[in-house]
Amino acid sequence: MALHSPDTALVTSLVEDATTAPSMHNAQPWRFLHHVAGDTVEVHADPARAMPRADPRHRALHLGVAAAVFNLRVGAAWRGWSVSVRPLPDPQNPWFLAELTLRRATDPGESDDLAALHPVLRRRHTSRHPFSDERVPDAVLDRLRSAALLEGAHLLVPGPWHTDTLRGLVHDAELSEAMDAALRAEIAGWTRQRTRRDDYGDGIPSYAFGPRQRGVGAPVRDFDMTRQVAGRAAAHFESRPQIVILGTGLDRPLDWLRAGQAMERVLLQATLDGLATSPISQPLEWPELRETARDPRSAMGFVQMLIRLGHGPAGEATPRRPVSDVLDLM
Repeated sequence: MALHSPDTALVTSLVEDATTAPSMHNAQPWRFLHHVAGDTVEVHADPARAMPRADPRHRALHLGVAAAVFNLRVGAAWRGWSVSVRPLPDPQNPWFLAELTLRRATDPGESDDLAALHPVLRRRHTSRHPFSDERVPDAVLDRLRSAALLEGAHLLVPGPWHTDTLRGLVHDAELSEAMDAALRAEIAGWTRQRTRRDDYGDGIPSYAFGPRQRGVGAPVRDFDMTRQVAGRAAAHFESRPQIVILGTGLDRPLDWLRAGQAMERVLLQATLDGLATSPISQPLEWPELRETARDPRSAMGFVQMLIRLGHGPAGEATPRRPVSDVLDLM
């Protein structure tokens, strides 16, 4: 083993941090490979956990894996290590998404901004609960914009007309989803009828569905459209949901990896600032709706994620696969 190379215990703990990342329907489509004699960690996508109907280009899959890469960077910084990321290192292997090289940080303060996010890695959850109508302060929105820029993406705070358009697109996506049996079956395959928390697993458990929405005001996906969960409460959601748009100039796999890291940095920063968050992907699963989601007056070329945020319950922790399932040592 090379001098100052990461040991197995460190890599295991970093992967455990990485796997707290969000992913589409909590499919957790990542795999990690560490060569114990070296200082690199390979990050691969798991095609068995792809969504062929909702995500045929694997854009959302890239976002989820990239979010895990960002969390690993946060965990490394918190432990005094730096990570250099080489995206898409093998053109012949599209599932090999990143090669990470770990080094002992030479300047103790060089990654303080990343290390500061570590305390909220396990506090960040997707919230499908009502938020209050209290507006997010401009200073917080500025920090979220900066977080996106640091990862090579842009965050747009839409005005009232654009927010109404996005809410309408979510409703249109829900109607399209209701008429698409293959998509409904795909979603159902990633939902779990569980009434209490499980530490290990995947998918969206019923205890994390949140309440049913009275009316159609907030853009929150209902994973129980067939109403199979007995006794699920209903609630009024915020009348003026606050939505931000994360996007990139181009729409290549490299841009998806940037966007996924930016998305996670924004979500963690929002959590650190005391906000609840909920990624919104429904309109982005339909090409014609995704195109309409962008503001034609902005320089943002492609919308990669919509995020609902505000003041409210943080949401329930969803299960994660054990590290032994996602990390290979060689």
